[in-house]
Amino acid sequence: MTGHVTCFGEVLIRFATHDARLVVQSDSLDMVVGGAEANVASGLASLGHEVRLVSRLPANPLGDKARAALGAAGIGLSGVTSGPGRMGLYFLETGAGLRPSAITYDRAGSAFAQSSVDDFDFAAALDGARLLHLSGITPALGPGGVSLARAAVRAAQEAGVPICFDGNYRALLWESWDSNPREVLTELVSAATVMIGNHRDISLLLGGTFSGDGEDRRREAAEAAFAAFPGLQIIASTARHVVNAGHHRIAARVDGRDGAVQTAEAEATGIVDRIGTGDAFAAGVLHQWLEGGDLSAMAHAGLAYTVLKHSLHGDMSLIGRAELEAFSIAGGDVRR
Repeated sequence: MTGHVTCFGEVLIRFATHDARLVVQSDSLDMVVGGAEANVASGLASLGHEVRLVSRLPANPLGDKARAALGAAGIGLSGVTSGPGRMGLYFLETGAGLRPSAITYDRAGSAFAQSSVDDFDFAAALDGARLLHLSGITPALGPGGVSLARAAVRAAQEAGVPICFDGNYRALLWESWDSNPREVLTELVSAATVMIGNHRDISLLLGGTFSGDGEDRRREAAEAAFAAFPGLQIIASTARHVVNAGHHRIAARVDGRDGAVQTAEAEATGIVDRIGTGDAFAAGVLHQWLEGGDLSAMAHAGLAYTVLKHSLHGDMSLIGRAELEAFSIAGGDVRR
């Protein structure tokens, strides 16, 4: 089936410390381009899908840096405009051992955050699209972000384009303004066909808790979400057990209305970069959804792509289809 995927959201530049140092210890920082929706776009593009990003960058060298990185990842940039404001940034202090990584945002007043609905041509970006992907980060930016997310969703609905919504709850962003995340996110999820989120995200939306443990609790939450959101067809999530900063155990789960698949745990050891792994999971799931795969195919592709991303530096996954298809939970020797 032909057609492209449209991803909408802010592009960021990440500055990360070297050698698991704190910022206060650092005299130099590593710079990469990312952002939740751009990360999903890069993953899908690397897996062979046509992807277009809708975003706004500043007309300065940092914006140029971001544009070049996105283009190099194979992402279509016809929907990326330029405007006043600064580049959104965040700083990553990479964890080690039992000290987790920590993020400091510096994105207020960015070109994207200052943009208005009139700065984007959603109808053109969605013309011929098979899917719109966006996340809860955009509305978390403030009232303007809420308006942008609503406009993107409304345009997709008018065009008959299915929506994938990743909850991506960012407490630091929501708490920085007089927000009502439950109300806003509930409205956006109600328009979605695919949701990336777990039982905690569903608890936030529905204002309740779920009994039981493990798979039973996740199924109870999924059934509650399906009842609350008639258009929702797929809910995808991961379960992560953090042993330490360099060793995680991860399982993937995909719920449909008539059943669910949860994978065995995979061991992610020697972790190179934790950031962007949730976006890689979303890309793996959507890859199989776009290919017509069943719940099992979506769950296993999501697991494989998120585990592989742990081995790759930077926010964006650039791992191709052949490597995804060759993935084994047991790992493997050099492919020759």
